[in-house]
Amino acid sequence: MTESKSRPRLPEWLRIKLPTSDGFAQTRDLLDELKLHTVCQSAQCPNHWECWEKGTATFMIAGDRCTRACKFCAVTTAKPLPLEADEPQRVAEATRRMKLRHVVITAVARDDIADGGAEHFRQTIEAVRRLNPRTAIEVLVSDFQGSDASIETVLSARPNIFNHNLETVRRLTPAARHRATYDRSLSVLQKAKAQANAKGGPEIFTKSGIMLGLGERDEEVLAALQDLRAAGCDLLTLGQYLQPSRELLPVQEFVAPAKFAEFKTRAEALGFIHVSSGPLVRSSYHAAEFDPTSARR
Repeated sequence: MTESKSRPRLPEWLRIKLPTSDGFAQTRDLLDELKLHTVCQSAQCPNHWECWEKGTATFMIAGDRCTRACKFCAVTTAKPLPLEADEPQRVAEATRRMKLRHVVITAVARDDIADGGAEHFRQTIEAVRRLNPRTAIEVLVSDFQGSDASIETVLSARPNIFNHNLETVRRLTPAARHRATYDRSLSVLQKAKAQANAKGGPEIFTKSGIMLGLGERDEEVLAALQDLRAAGCDLLTLGQYLQPSRELLPVQEFVAPAKFAEFKTRAEALGFIHVSSGPLVRSSYHAAEFDPTSARR
């Protein structure tokens, strides 16, 4: 995984169309008005043109400065600013005005805070639900350094989906992820699944995602899928890694759509109840295709 001198040309299946309606500008203006960050912008998601044009976005709470420096991620690494007490309500208002039936809320890693930002997640979930009682809520969290208490804090607000990404296969994890480990991520998902449903109530689904194109082998991907299922993971996303800048890890392979389709079939055979697999798939891309309020095992 060495740095390349020039980034390779994108294959046809990764080309995107720019927005042609006013939807993109309307979404941008709303986010600006409410002073909200999105992973769409901060992580340079290739789908943000499409999503914003359709009036959806993935909110990124707790600021736009991350305490980690993962080698695949474009989010700024810097000393974070203090949490904003009114941010949960602003996210709730944006959800209401965008009329989202499924909202995805993520955050930068906040290792500078004792609970990793878990209480801020809890407050945001509760604010969104008060203003949008029929909206499905999905959270995409960091590993909270494996803290049981932080996981429980988030789950206490009863999000519909608890998402934590494995990101890549075991062998490539040390080169790609900063501070996070493969086994810790699996343990976070396993703990979340156990804690989420121990007290009864509506089922909380667990979800994870893996990037392809970093040099992983097929057998390593399949081993990761098996590890996720062993941890009780219900939902899966598989997407193509794209190099955000020359300072980050280079793409080793542009994985063909047929390979993504093959992995989808293999994942479904392992027991994942919903799999989204394709070159442009990201954790929150078309997340509303899975309805947690009606899906049951």
